[in-house]
Amino acid sequence: MGKIIRPTYPLEFSIGLLLLIFVLSFFLSYQIFDVPQHDLPEDASIYFGMFLVSSAVIIMLLVLWEEFLFPVKVKPTVDGGVMFRNHRKKLIKQILIYCAIPVIFGFIYFEYKINHVRFIIWAAICVITPVAGKLISGINNYNDFLKLTNDTIEFKNNEKVGIFELKNLHRIVLVKDDRNVLHKIQLVKTDGKEVIIDLDEMELEAFIDSIGKFITHHYKDLLK
Repeated sequence: MGKIIRPTYPLEFSIGLLLLIFVLSFFLSYQIFDVPQHDLPEDASIYFGMFLVSSAVIIMLLVLWEEFLFPVKVKPTVDGGVMFRNHRKKLIKQILIYCAIPVIFGFIYFEYKINHVRFIIWAAICVITPVAGKLISGINNYNDFLKLTNDTIEFKNNEKVGIFELKNLHRIVLVKDDRNVLHKIQLVKTDGKEVIIDLDEMELEAFIDSIGKFITHHYKDLLK
């Protein structure tokens, strides 16, 4: 079983925040429908449409705020190391949850009289944002991983793949960005050749602190 390394906010706070956003989006979503606000009480079916739009907004947030449903975990390996990767089951579940958004807006489009401009704006935000923010990068890095053990460093970054024994490494350099955040690992082999592990390309941002701590603790003799 994986160990949670970055828990989300307290459950009560998270649910309260989602409820607040749901209520706000519910009252604002009437803009989508081609019905004057003062006529809303006479057309109760609009309320169901507003409920659906608010639900789409919450689904969008759940895909983006993945830690709410999928806490970040580190998976120990049988050889005493750790595996850092974006779990495939999580991505599949995210995609299935996301599919409800276009279904909702498709239903609204065919079942209600709508203001097309406002409808397109709301639909575009809810449909495109999760894809651009999480799903595309998750699919692109579907097979990527970083495995650290007491004897080896193994990684896969799209077409780049490698496994390196610590005894064949001369030094390890933790490369940080302008914010002093680890984003690359430089491996210098005993023969002078260098290998760069691009953590910033592998969608492993959630694990950066744990990666840095493991390397600092287990590979301190190789760190420069």
